[in-house]
Amino acid sequence: MSGPTGASSPSTVAAGPLGLDADELVACVSCGLCLPHCPTYRVTGLELASPRGRITAMRAVEGGHEPFDDSFITAMHECVQCRGCEAACPSGVHFGALMSTTRTAIVEHQATPKGRASRLGLRLAMRVLDRPTWLRALGWPLLAGQRAHLVPRRFRSSLPRLSVATLRTHLDVPAGGTPDVWLFTGCVMDAWMTDVHAATARVLRAGGATVARPTPGAACCGALHEHAGLHADAARRAAAVMASMPGDAPIAVDSAGCGAALKAYGSLLGNDAAVAFSARVRDVAELLVERGLPAVVPTGRRVVVQDPCHLRHVQRSHGAVRTLLAGAYELAETDDDGLCCGAGGAYAALEPRLAADIRDRKLAALRRAGADSPGTVVASANPGCMMHLGAAGVSVAHPVVLFAAALATPTRTPNGETDDR
Repeated sequence: MSGPTGASSPSTVAAGPLGLDADELVACVSCGLCLPHCPTYRVTGLELASPRGRITAMRAVEGGHEPFDDSFITAMHECVQCRGCEAACPSGVHFGALMSTTRTAIVEHQATPKGRASRLGLRLAMRVLDRPTWLRALGWPLLAGQRAHLVPRRFRSSLPRLSVATLRTHLDVPAGGTPDVWLFTGCVMDAWMTDVHAATARVLRAGGATVARPTPGAACCGALHEHAGLHADAARRAAAVMASMPGDAPIAVDSAGCGAALKAYGSLLGNDAAVAFSARVRDVAELLVERGLPAVVPTGRRVVVQDPCHLRHVQRSHGAVRTLLAGAYELAETDDDGLCCGAGGAYAALEPRLAADIRDRKLAALRRAGADSPGTVVASANPGCMMHLGAAGVSVAHPVVLFAAALATPTRTPNGETDDR
């Protein structure tokens, strides 16, 4: 079994319609320790909305005891894929791998005309992620729609709040070469959140690194494709991303979801080159801490840290964010043990009701931590979380943007100009 999950290679593949690893299916002992960490179970109280409930359903469908029907498909699609259950599981069940394989089977199972049309529509929607120029062009009408309050409600939580300044931000980072650090730019962030990339480049240069972006031909990391069950499409994008950043220099990623996907290319593609590539990938906070942090000026400002699921539960790199910010800010923690905010990549657009219910719990935790106090900002290292929380009125910023704002000395661009924004 392959997929961006970090799971080991399968030993036995079940003969049922899902093609799941039989050993993984029986690894779950239904102890229930995952339940408090599952956002959909927390808001619904339904067993089928829990990790062990979904695994039970997988076993039943795989064994032919229950039909591969719409109710099963709905239960699988309603999973946020936050992987909080994996971090809590004493048996080490690779739930992400099971869900990835199941969703791939669901895509292939949709053989009816309606199902084929849905699959084609999904692939066409994903194609735009490979074309940053299209995304940049869409940014301006989207900005106009946001200002005129014309964006449909279900999409508001999955789109960034754009501004003219953000859309006009230029990323002064060369493509290709032999840098000290590669900066993975991706798709949506490259088009609509360029200010985060610019801050990342500033901080890396402040630490003395030369920085380059990928060569043309690679954009999306494939994470959303894998989440949607488009496994082959995700693998093609992974191969293109690998080719765009050759050599052995580390790869800085400032999107937690993208970082988790890139770190799992070894299991997605199943070859030595992909394993070696994944070993080079670092979340930007993780890499900065490893290389040594540039000097900052204490700001006296309070920051509530919100851990994106793919940083906390998958990459296990959330501690680096605190190290990054501690020298310049007063940090506050939530009391919900990193429970998901409900963004989940495209989840907020595809499952808006559940996403909103999950977010309500996160908003309550943020308020208890003082996030609504004057001058307080929430730090989140993933664009999806930033969009989802920002749509609810939360003042949210990327940790590297906050760190860059506190740098003690200006940095210089490749052209020799001072960059002290």
